[in-house]
Amino acid sequence: MGVVKDDYELLDSGDGRKLERFGRYVLARPCSQALWRPSLPASEWSRADASFDREDGNRWHGRGNIPKEWTIETAGVKFKLGGTDFGHLGIFPEQRAQWKWIRKVVEERLNADGRRPTFLNLFAYSGGSTMAAALGGAEACHLDASKGMVEWARENARLNGLADSPIRWIVDDAHKFMKREIRRGRRYDAIVLDPPTFGRGAGGEMYKIERDLKDTLSLVRDLLSEKPLFVLFSSHTPGLSPIVAENILSQLFPAASLESGEMLLEGGGLKCPSGIFCRAVFPSARK
Repeated sequence: MGVVKDDYELLDSGDGRKLERFGRYVLARPCSQALWRPSLPASEWSRADASFDREDGNRWHGRGNIPKEWTIETAGVKFKLGGTDFGHLGIFPEQRAQWKWIRKVVEERLNADGRRPTFLNLFAYSGGSTMAAALGGAEACHLDASKGMVEWARENARLNGLADSPIRWIVDDAHKFMKREIRRGRRYDAIVLDPPTFGRGAGGEMYKIERDLKDTLSLVRDLLSEKPLFVLFSSHTPGLSPIVAENILSQLFPAASLESGEMLLEGGGLKCPSGIFCRAVFPSARK
């Protein structure tokens, strides 16, 4: 599998779809917020190597035109990609700005005091944030309820030369894990979380973001070290705005400054909203 650097590009969006390039392959996939007209003609969209739709069940078209898996590099992180039955590929490229920011803050702390910051990635998927933190020099913990996704993230670690880096790989329910860590007295300097709108834990536990998010963030607060760097919350839940995230984080982390906004993909002359983020940055991160 060849690697091409800076290998993601949003080519166009509109009519509820997005046209993206991942390395040498162009894919068309759903994008519910793309309510505008596409900028490119239909003839350009028809040249996509493969497409995915949910109109008649979850289906790939032209899946034989793309390999079972391939590798790209973006934002300084290498990823193994592959088409899943739900249309995902193993990467959320709208997080690229967050990965760059995570690595920068971790490197600054490491250079300032010579100690590896401790980093926890919850609901961690294929590990983009884990890779960014570990590449910056953090001692990381990667948690996801899916054993398959944790193994996918471990493959990404190997791709990035991090096979021997201090990363703990955990398959567990996030709440159960955090409660155990609190009892053990383990604390983290930085915590990232992107909880699902709805999901199930490793033991079948049900997660609903509108019900459980405040409890999740309360546990995150209790896991922070005495000199924390940041808490980074992101979400792809429709209707959850940056202001909602700011209101919740401001009550839990009154000593932190907040930075929030929409995660965007840009291409075809337009910006495509793809979720929201809110960062609680603590004074110790700015020293």
